[in-house]
Amino acid sequence: MKILAVGDVVGVNGTEFIRKNLWNIRKEHKIDVTVLNGENAAKGNGLDRSTAETLLASGADVITSGNHIWKKYDVKNVLEDMDFVLRPANFPDACPGHGCVIFNADGVRTLVVSLIGNVYMQDAYASPFEKADEILKKFENEYDVCIVDFHAEATSEKIALAKYLDGRVCAVFGTHTHVQTADARIEKNGTAAVTDIGMTGAYDSVLGIKYECVLEKFLKKMPIRFEEADGKIMFNGAVFDVDEKTGRTISVKLLNFVEN
Repeated sequence: MKILAVGDVVGVNGTEFIRKNLWNIRKEHKIDVTVLNGENAAKGNGLDRSTAETLLASGADVITSGNHIWKKYDVKNVLEDMDFVLRPANFPDACPGHGCVIFNADGVRTLVVSLIGNVYMQDAYASPFEKADEILKKFENEYDVCIVDFHAEATSEKIALAKYLDGRVCAVFGTHTHVQTADARIEKNGTAAVTDIGMTGAYDSVLGIKYECVLEKFLKKMPIRFEEADGKIMFNGAVFDVDEKTGRTISVKLLNFVEN
């Protein structure tokens, strides 16, 4: 089977690109399951119900997230109502929603896990390593393959988690930094890993934001309202070709292109 992981979708323009193009991308690469990070997909950051519904209708099977998931107040209800929209599993248990889900793709049970890192992040969360252990043990007889979105800042933490889960999940892909890394690989026990798969947002920007806003922030050191950039969209992601019988990845391919 083939699993597509889509990098952080940024704003209205990124969401519109997904709406218009994701099904065609899935068809081109013969994708069975698509996991998409949507924590920045709504206007002004965060995720709302309308945006989540659009992403799911446009070809995303599971939406993962990260530290920006609470930016929209209504997302609390979205997380409670929509099984395939996740918040990081290592958030406090008191938080609404859940951090993993099993998606059935033509009989192949795919466990999707959303985790958040601790290094250089604003808040301290439960250990993503221990939470991954807990989830894999809880669902050990209920899934065929498992893929993990690790939303983290530090490359060291991302690489370490991939090493820790090697042989136990089919892939660990990083999100959060919006910059795709050139280190797609398969670890020695069959787990594919990419430190960060990048973003789906405006190409002429700083992480999907108008570069003028970001430059003003750096130069003046004052509070600045960030605005989503316009123009051509860059699509980043990764395709994992997985042996569903063993749960190991056969190959991994990065996707990185700018729309015409």
